[in-house]
Amino acid sequence: MILLRLLTQTIHSAVEQMWANKARAVLTTLGIIIGVWAITAVIAAVGSLNNYVLTEFESFGSRKMFVWGDVPREKRGLIDSERVKLTPREAEALRTTARSVEKLSLVGRTRARLTAGAEERTGVVVMGVEPSWFSIEDREISAGRPLNETDLEEQLQVALVNDRAVEELRLNVGGVGEAIFIEGRKFLVVGVLKTKELGPMFGGGESTSEVVVPYTALGKFRNFWWPQFVVQMTKDAEAEDARAEVRFVLRTMRQLRPEDPDTFGLFIFDQVLSVVRGLAVGLTAGASVLVGISLLVGGVGIMNIMLVSVSERTREIGLRKAVGASPLVILVQFLCEAVILCMLGGLIGLVLGQASTVGLQQLGQQVSSLKALGKAEIPLWAIVLAFGFSAGVGVVFGMWPAIKASRLDPIEALRHE
Repeated sequence: MILLRLLTQTIHSAVEQMWANKARAVLTTLGIIIGVWAITAVIAAVGSLNNYVLTEFESFGSRKMFVWGDVPREKRGLIDSERVKLTPREAEALRTTARSVEKLSLVGRTRARLTAGAEERTGVVVMGVEPSWFSIEDREISAGRPLNETDLEEQLQVALVNDRAVEELRLNVGGVGEAIFIEGRKFLVVGVLKTKELGPMFGGGESTSEVVVPYTALGKFRNFWWPQFVVQMTKDAEAEDARAEVRFVLRTMRQLRPEDPDTFGLFIFDQVLSVVRGLAVGLTAGASVLVGISLLVGGVGIMNIMLVSVSERTREIGLRKAVGASPLVILVQFLCEAVILCMLGGLIGLVLGQASTVGLQQLGQQVSSLKALGKAEIPLWAIVLAFGFSAGVGVVFGMWPAIKASRLDPIEALRHE
């Protein structure tokens, strides 16, 4: 009870001293205010940018692996590119023997001329895929049906178009049941795909027409295309283990000797995500450290002002000691003043930081190029860090003036002019 009363009186005395010197108190806390304001606003902005980048990568598929045929640099001119092309036989080998492979689809991509009635479009993206492609790429069907194994085995001239192609080719009744011509070859539209919007990082923007046909039907209108595998790894598969397993299967299928280079390329998105996450943590930590320097500068200002305050109030300290105040009470009083000053500065800085964050959100929603800032927010750990650091600065930089005040000789203090 006595301790609580002493603490209450000490805090009341500290507040009275700050109120009596309002201008000095504001100027003293200015470094803390700017530091907390900067650190919260920077963490909110950097965190929003990091989350945006990670979301973009994860939406593209963190469990995906892309495999393609590739002529090694040292073998260029010595190996025909046809010899390194991926084959359906290799795809089947990976499906049946690679435990880290959950799903796999052969994919061929080309551009072709499309005709539907009086409408004609050139350079339209046409992809030959296998049925598993739809689940790997998370492509939704808004009308009709996806491709099936019968389409693939019978090399049926059927196609799916996205809703953008339905608009551009002016297809009737939503597109399903309509006939389109790819390089003069007639294909029946059996389904409509929802257009998948990609972010700016992956070439997103204005949606374009897409046509999807069975992989085996690509040869109906194209003599050459470069196949690749789109692989979805199992949930528990490690990126490096999956890479090693796929390499082993393909090298075995191609009868490559240990000294022979790979005649294929591999790319796993999870490895990119790991790098991006590491960069995000490093960027946040670096920004926090740099901005935290301003808090240290503010702490030095607090210490200087508190030393001045001790000098100005020497007689008061001597009088309090003369009537029985212990050195501990004097120390706690001055330490409380320093901590309260810092905490007050931290609170004002946090309010300004939140205002800046709201401004960043509005800016991100109104300016498309700053979309990444649209979900900026100050995380709870940053608020705790700001207040904790402010209190720590008050304790560390207020301790010396408080100790100096507590050690003053009362007789010498009363003589002080």
